[in-house]
Amino acid sequence: MDTIGFIGAGVMGASMVRNLLKAGYPVYLHTRTRAKAEPLLAEGASWTDSPAAVAEAADVIITIIGYPKDVEAVYLGEGGLVATARSGSLLIDMTTSSPALARRIAEVAAARGIDVLDAPVSGGDIGAREGTLTIMAGGEKEAFERARPVFEVLGKSIRRLGGAGAGQLTKMANQIAVAASTLGAAEALAFARSAGLDVQAVLDTIGGGAAASWSLSKLGPRMVAGDFAPGFYAKHLLKDLGIALESAREMGMSLPGLELAQSLYDAMVRDGFGEQGTQGIYHRLVGK
Repeated sequence: MDTIGFIGAGVMGASMVRNLLKAGYPVYLHTRTRAKAEPLLAEGASWTDSPAAVAEAADVIITIIGYPKDVEAVYLGEGGLVATARSGSLLIDMTTSSPALARRIAEVAAARGIDVLDAPVSGGDIGAREGTLTIMAGGEKEAFERARPVFEVLGKSIRRLGGAGAGQLTKMANQIAVAASTLGAAEALAFARSAGLDVQAVLDTIGGGAAASWSLSKLGPRMVAGDFAPGFYAKHLLKDLGIALESAREMGMSLPGLELAQSLYDAMVRDGFGEQGTQGIYHRLVGK
């Protein structure tokens, strides 16, 4: 069984570490703030002081951190994973990040005999907790097969989509669909509320027909209950939509629905609600 290094213990990462520990994997953990790691250390993870220390301790190193700039620093910065990991190591970035950066990391790592997968996930806090994430991977087939036993602990829908960067490109397609469906669910329920209808009854009714979606079934009840705690931060969706827009423009594409969603989440974050979950867009539509 490979020794696992794990960098990041946020909403998603903490549950993923727990599932790896339950499956019997030795996990060496690093986060920027050790206090966030303490519950996981109490459950059996081992603390490491830096990405370099993780690379020294582990065969397979997983990251799920914040933004592309964080990924670049952890992988390519001084004392980063690519510079310090042993030849034969496998690095797996499960952050939603830039496809171009994923390709650059893979190229630099390959020169040192290190395999890299970009493997962003979908499924939010519930999927991370229950081990049912969708995992979309890019990279070499041999590296993907090596990672498969680890992926099977973390997710249920697991697929390699192509070479380096393909996982991130697939996640961009996912986020484009998620943004549209979350906005659609929020607008539908806000409309029902303004019309004086029983919003829960409307949700129960339309959730079984053609309007059915993950956003409506999972986020709709949170919207109705006024629960805007993050399963996935609005500020992180905004980051993802920016990457998707940049990728679309590089391909010469115009995606007006994506541009609208990006502008609405941008306003939400600028107004100080970036720490809410993505369902917080409903909060803004109903004016509360």
